[in-house]
Amino acid sequence: MKSINWLLFLTCLSLAACGRFANEDTKPDHQERIVCIAKQYSEIIYALGAEQDLVGVDVSSTYPPEIKSLPTVGYHRALSAEGILATKPTLILHDNNIGPEHVIKQLQDLRIPMKDFIKGEDLDSTKLLIREMGAYFHKEPKADSLCDKLDRDMAAALEKAGQYPDTVKVLVIHFGQASNVFLVMTAHSTAAKMIGWAGGKMAIQGDRGMRQLSAEVVAASDPDVILLTDFGYDRLGTPEKIKELPGVAGTTAAKNNRIYRVEEHDLVYLGPRTGENVLMLQKLIHGDAVQ
Repeated sequence: MKSINWLLFLTCLSLAACGRFANEDTKPDHQERIVCIAKQYSEIIYALGAEQDLVGVDVSSTYPPEIKSLPTVGYHRALSAEGILATKPTLILHDNNIGPEHVIKQLQDLRIPMKDFIKGEDLDSTKLLIREMGAYFHKEPKADSLCDKLDRDMAAALEKAGQYPDTVKVLVIHFGQASNVFLVMTAHSTAAKMIGWAGGKMAIQGDRGMRQLSAEVVAASDPDVILLTDFGYDRLGTPEKIKELPGVAGTTAAKNNRIYRVEEHDLVYLGPRTGENVLMLQKLIHGDAVQ
């Protein structure tokens, strides 16, 4: 059942992005032709103003909105050499979370340069990543400015978080519902860090970032707030439809109409907008309690 559900998830992701696969490279005169297979890197590149040589990205690179005009090379763990080679890359940026292995070997055998940067897994390392990428693209002043803003936004968010107790339980459903199984984010996820900074706590524990859970477990977690990421929310369309899902209707969140749509890319990695996103989460989680 697990493998079937994951296959369905990946298939739906591909279908959701299929309109992007047909895009042609509208900027053929690149000196460098960069393919970026890492959503965290992609956002930072745009934030730095260094996107002029990007000719392709992976399906999960969805921010900022203008990135959707670029051709996509597939899901980062299910790449095809043909899709990448069609962009005629001179450089591939990745975060060491790409596959399958035989495709990576094909690209290495073709001697296409590949580069990764340090991992941005917490606030300090994320700022180091922004500065490392800023140096690579010769955008050091902009990188410094992005880090300064991140610090200011996080300071404001953490100060506000002290206004209320850490008792609001939040359930983050990453992918709708199929066969009465939900894919949810756990207390081990990046989303959990952000919700903690916002002054809430995750309703579901786990030693991995995401878990597949039955409707019964979702119901038993009884969250005060449900956040549904964009793909699943948009499939269902309205909070009323979401309340009809098995396990959701009886929750405190459903009874109090506290079910909200969030963008997946705002929760699954840290970046220049993390402070802004934590402030946004505070408004959703705490509502009128936020001053």
